[in-house]
Amino acid sequence: MPIFEYKCSKCGHKTEFLEKSSSKNKHACEKCGSSAMQKLFSGFSVGQSSQGSDSCSTGTCPTGTCGL
Repeated sequence: MPIFEYKCSKCGHKTEFLEKSSSKNKHACEKCGSSAMQKLFSGFSVGQSSQGSDSCSTGTCPTGTCGL
């Protein structure tokens, strides 16, 4: 099952829910209790190569931003 990210339209709190993509569940904000949750468009994570990065002096990128 994919993880979907939601943002509360009332207080701005972001949270994630594990659910089927075809789910019609309504979620409540964990922070303020509002049911005005908006599903966000978010990218997915891609595994990084274990061979290191040419732009980092140590061969590994401690911040995950090297070579971008």
